[in-house]
Amino acid sequence: MREDMERKDAGEDVAVRRDGMPEGRMEVGPVPEERAEAEKVPYPGPDGDDIDDLGDGDDFDDGFAAGAAGGERYEHFAITVDRGQSMIRLDKFLVDRMEHCSRNRIQTAADNGSILVNGVPAKASYKVKPQDRITLVMPYPKREVEIVPEAIPLDIVYEDDDLLIVNKPAGMVVHPGCGNYSGTLVNALAYHLRHLEMFREGDMRAGLVHRIDKDTSGLLVVAKNELAHVRLAKQFFDHTIHRRYVALAWGNFEEDEGTITGNIGRDPRDRMLMHVFADGSQGKHAVTHYRVLQRYGYVTLLECRLETGRTHQIRVHMAWQGHPLFNDPRYGGDRILKGTTFSKYRQFISNCFALLPRQALHARSLGFVHPATGREMIFESELPEDFRSVIAKWDGYVAARGMYEE
Repeated sequence: MREDMERKDAGEDVAVRRDGMPEGRMEVGPVPEERAEAEKVPYPGPDGDDIDDLGDGDDFDDGFAAGAAGGERYEHFAITVDRGQSMIRLDKFLVDRMEHCSRNRIQTAADNGSILVNGVPAKASYKVKPQDRITLVMPYPKREVEIVPEAIPLDIVYEDDDLLIVNKPAGMVVHPGCGNYSGTLVNALAYHLRHLEMFREGDMRAGLVHRIDKDTSGLLVVAKNELAHVRLAKQFFDHTIHRRYVALAWGNFEEDEGTITGNIGRDPRDRMLMHVFADGSQGKHAVTHYRVLQRYGYVTLLECRLETGRTHQIRVHMAWQGHPLFNDPRYGGDRILKGTTFSKYRQFISNCFALLPRQALHARSLGFVHPATGREMIFESELPEDFRSVIAKWDGYVAARGMYEE
């Protein structure tokens, strides 16, 4: 299931829940209580994003009409309403949080007793209240994706008994879902770590505590045991993880450094996109710090530091500020936004897009406290070849025209 997941190709850097969740986070399927007892800490949702793993919708098609009256019922989805949530209709509340699920289908599920609020069937018109526990139950078990171990080469930067650091290439999906059921990082980890109990269970998110988008390259930390997972997840939840990205964005920035603050949530007009709610009425609090590394006149090379980790955070924050990432098709960066109208310039941009056929975003730096030793650790990853090639082309282009800004 999933955006996230990715539901999409999710997120800038998203922490993935393994069991107990802080309020307002989503749970899908049963929660192994013994993991929650390992250490009493809140677990992050997908690094704060509460709608990051709702799946492809297949689990709901038949069960919605069938209802859940009589016989054994299985939990397919659960969410606890945030303390600050205003009172709105149940169907409206859920349609914004359930991927590939229309309001009509939610209403049908409610009519058939499949949606419970605090354990009691509720109608679609029910007004949700803070701390309500909402669950979707079906008369059949939730279908899971089978995790097949695959001998996929991994660029492992570091590994010990508790964790490993992977340098993920662009184009690799982190975990199965939404048409990507093989060739993922999880498939590769299931093979590489097949000797560990944690990776023999076929858990779609075994070891994951965060993720990055399919077409974003860079560093990920993977836990190799339950205690490491708990302690790393706590650091993501507390926003104490050090995460820095390199991005190439359209346009010239007025300041050498700055901070972008704006709630991020699902775009109400296009559920494949995330959206900044400037008035804070919806979405989750999100903060991105940036620093200019190099100015090229028409584009700018940036270092971005995540204070929070919402889905597509850097991409959507930059687009909101009028600076979509270079060649980001989802947020409008895959066309010429700055520059001249000359054919040679158009050809230059076309050549750059061909060299870097994805958004110009790389997770360069990752730092955290080691879950077993307590030692501060930080890892760096060089820009991949496609990114370096485009930077070299911009270096040559502006140098030839004397466009560097002092």
